[in-house]
Amino acid sequence: MTQETTGTNRRNFLKLAGTAAPAAAVAVATVGTSAEAQTVDLQSETMQDTAHTRAYFESARF
Repeated sequence: MTQETTGTNRRNFLKLAGTAAPAAAVAVATVGTSAEAQTVDLQSETMQDTAHTRAYFESARF
C-alpha cells in the first residue's frame, strides 16, 4: 500500500531541521563577543549603540 521512495522526504527534512537549529544557535552563542556600548550622541538621527539596544538584540537573537 505504501510506496517507498529513495531520497529525502518531508519527515527526514523535519528531523534534520529540528536538530540543526539548536546546533546553529549554540554555535552563534559561543562565537559572539562582548563589546562595550558607545556614548550616546543626542544629535544623531540614527539608532544609538547603547546598553539598552545591545540587551534588546541579545534577547531577540535566535
